[in-house]
Amino acid sequence: MEKRMTEQELLESFDTALENGYIFVCYQPKMNHSTGRMIGAEALMRWKDPDYGMQYPSDFVPVLENSGCICAADLYVFEQVCRFQRKCLDSGIRAVPISTNMSRYDVFRENYIEEIEEIRKQYDIPVNLLHVEITESSAIGGMELVKSALDRLHKFGYMVEMDDFGSGYSSLNVLKDLEVDVIKLDMRFLSGNIGGRGGTIISSIVRMTKWLNTPVIAEGVETVTQADYMKSIGCSYVQGYLYSKPVTEDEFIQKLGVLEHEPVGKAMDIVKNMDVGRFWDPQSLETLIFNNFVGGAAIFSYQAGNLEFIRVNSKYMKALGMNMTEKEFLDSDPLAYFDEENKKIYMDALQRAIDTNEEVSCETWRGVCSKTCGSDKICIRSFIRLIGRADEQLVFYAVVQNITTEKKRFDELFKNESRYRAGFEHANMYAWEYDIATKQMRPCFRCMRDLGLPPLLENYPEPAIEMGIFPPEFADTYREWHRKMAEGAEHFEAIVPLTPSRIPFHVRYTTEFDENGRPLKAYGSATLVVDNENN
Repeated sequence: MEKRMTEQELLESFDTALENGYIFVCYQPKMNHSTGRMIGAEALMRWKDPDYGMQYPSDFVPVLENSGCICAADLYVFEQVCRFQRKCLDSGIRAVPISTNMSRYDVFRENYIEEIEEIRKQYDIPVNLLHVEITESSAIGGMELVKSALDRLHKFGYMVEMDDFGSGYSSLNVLKDLEVDVIKLDMRFLSGNIGGRGGTIISSIVRMTKWLNTPVIAEGVETVTQADYMKSIGCSYVQGYLYSKPVTEDEFIQKLGVLEHEPVGKAMDIVKNMDVGRFWDPQSLETLIFNNFVGGAAIFSYQAGNLEFIRVNSKYMKALGMNMTEKEFLDSDPLAYFDEENKKIYMDALQRAIDTNEEVSCETWRGVCSKTCGSDKICIRSFIRLIGRADEQLVFYAVVQNITTEKKRFDELFKNESRYRAGFEHANMYAWEYDIATKQMRPCFRCMRDLGLPPLLENYPEPAIEMGIFPPEFADTYREWHRKMAEGAEHFEAIVPLTPSRIPFHVRYTTEFDENGRPLKAYGSATLVVDNENN
């Protein structure tokens, strides 16, 4: 039976708790919500007394801080993490970066950083597998000490994460003065409500950190809607009960063995009434419509001649047809897709929307580029409405339709062998994206147009081999490429005779790795080999 220990009982049993493992470490994963992959974890101190049972950190941590015992406890946690990482490295268990907390009392201790560095060296742990978390409140009243601590941590090669960002009273000053490597955004400071003003605040923080080129982890994420919202504004990294509570070492090892994780939380019911101001609320009817019923849609801001994406839905990306991710869209310049003529058409439409306060439409050609499909030109019909303004900043809502097929008409030359030859005359390069974990291949538009491939191929490369795109005599070699990519090979290339006509192509593959160096995707291309003697 659990019973709260008194301050005196905690202090009297502290040394015994360390010696006997009553104080131990739990691990809470940090996840990439876009891929379902674990990018790291946070080590959290727990205390289970044999007589009194589990003690809450909110009860024992302040006691350790006030008594001066917290430094010994934090060093103990750091050593336990090093021991765990050494176990993973020696046993062939996939290791991910694990962060440990550094309290303000640790900052004030003169040799604390040198002490953790000695422990790291003792266990011979690569420094990239150990992150250090400091709290925003640590800087209050001791900014110079914290700056000095960060400089020493960076000197030794540690990544520093700012924990509980947004919960203090001087967030912007802290962010300005401290060169942290990662920001952990505390979702709790909005009391679980990220609609209206809250959504604006969160979106602004994420955009600000993007300008600083500083990754953000949303901490305390409990629902799918929260995680999906954060992903839609450019923050894919989350930590919280949505994916996992803090777990014991054995449970964490099991999670390390899972390549792609599924959320365990459920989305909240959508109960709110229609209101344009609640586009920020992931629970609102506006967000449901935005994500599911209006077709391809985006929200973007305009100020001083510059556009910036704020939110996009999956149908918007599909309309552009280039297999781009939310992050790629949010990081891109919306005007970069236009040439000067089409940019003028689009900007004129924005001005009409401003002048009339009505929905306006326009048709523009855009050049789109992605790792998967290379470059192409598409025609988009846009329906645009002004939905908000603040001083000189304007916010627009746009619904788009891809009308390229209405503008381009292809004849029937691409149905048989002449289809391939005609395709080669117009485009001599094909590209595709291969998901290594699922063995799914997504071809580019030209692959689908010229080779008759569907938008998604399962168990690749077998379908392409069965269709005769890759010849039988090269099939085993091509399969071996994919096996080696799964093992971490970075690049392959060879001249291969493709299609039933055995036309020579230069086939290349480049592997993309996730945050922890594991193979994630591969990008393939096939370029027609030109015979210069016949040209």
